[in-house]
Amino acid sequence: MTSRLRRLALSRQGLVAPSPFGTGVSGTRRAIEHLGYVQIDTLSVVERAHHHVLWSRVPGYEPSHLNRLIGERHIFEHWFHAASYLPMRDYRYALVHMASIRSGERPYFSNVDKRLMHEILARVKAEGELRVRDIDTGKSRQGSWWNWGPGRRALDKLFMQGDLMVCGRDGMEKVYDLTERCLPEGIDLSLPTLSDYAAWLFDTTRRAHGVFTWKQLLHLKTGKPLREAMRQVLDAHIDAGTVKALDDADGPLVYVDTDALAQAPTVDGAVKVLSPFDNAVIHRDRLSALFGFDYRIECYVAAPKRVFGYFCLPILYGDRFVGRVDCKAHRAERRFEVLSLHLEAGPLAREPFFPALRGELQRFADFNQCPQLDDRVVGKAQRRRAGTTVRQRGGA
Repeated sequence: MTSRLRRLALSRQGLVAPSPFGTGVSGTRRAIEHLGYVQIDTLSVVERAHHHVLWSRVPGYEPSHLNRLIGERHIFEHWFHAASYLPMRDYRYALVHMASIRSGERPYFSNVDKRLMHEILARVKAEGELRVRDIDTGKSRQGSWWNWGPGRRALDKLFMQGDLMVCGRDGMEKVYDLTERCLPEGIDLSLPTLSDYAAWLFDTTRRAHGVFTWKQLLHLKTGKPLREAMRQVLDAHIDAGTVKALDDADGPLVYVDTDALAQAPTVDGAVKVLSPFDNAVIHRDRLSALFGFDYRIECYVAAPKRVFGYFCLPILYGDRFVGRVDCKAHRAERRFEVLSLHLEAGPLAREPFFPALRGELQRFADFNQCPQLDDRVVGKAQRRRAGTTVRQRGGA
């Protein structure tokens, strides 16, 4: 049963079929709509997480696709459990978070000067699109909202409470405009009830994962009323037979989509190197319970205490996570360096795993615009037993 659940979970994540959502920009849109969100991340030791997640699922994916989909009003930026790209069809559900910030229920930048917010909003109305660089010069101008900190906080709060939207990016720099200019015509702007919101969270998780836990349904969502509403939604699905509870004495209670359970696909021996913020691994407790993979990212850990490396990437092989690899893109040199490789203890066939791993690393290196792959540690790992960590000399 555990193997079937793993295969179901990976299939729902779009990590089994070669092009589950199609290709190119249309495949990118369908991937985001199916997953429900793609987390945005600023770390760039390798290609940023939002691009990595989509590249892992969409053949022909290019970073420019996100700006195009924003411009065509198919997706938008806001908050899921973190800053994310979301399907435009789900915009009304973001209103819940926006309203909580506007009302002060969520004290986001509580020290923002409302006068500055009004001035920024008036400028956008009169002059159009605005970037942080247009207001925060870093130069002190006494009595002006152009000083670095206040202007940035005011702009961010206008975005978070829904007065402004991101209408594009230049690299990682956001370009803002009035929300009314960025939304498509006829979009539903009614504020969901708590029951509607809970049902949307549930449907998103069920569709994108197939196998999930209670904690996953409410990932970083707080409040007793929402917990109670989610319990009612979950109980209704269990009573209807669309979701089944599986009690495992060795792990948390797991819920599974009953229709999908009977159709769990086969999984080939492909290797995928995933982002630390990939939707398939972001729920660490579920990852440990379902896949037996204890994974933590170590970029927030002091260097002397790191075990696997600054930005170690999970390695998926078939329906199992078999290790992690720490990499760095040296973009000026167009060189992609494998700093360390750790393979989990247990049997791991040398063939065809290592050739497949090298092929995946080369694909990822090419995506990072670093076609020269330095993978000497892979060769060292191939000559050693699993369960050890191999590092480049001087590697992180």
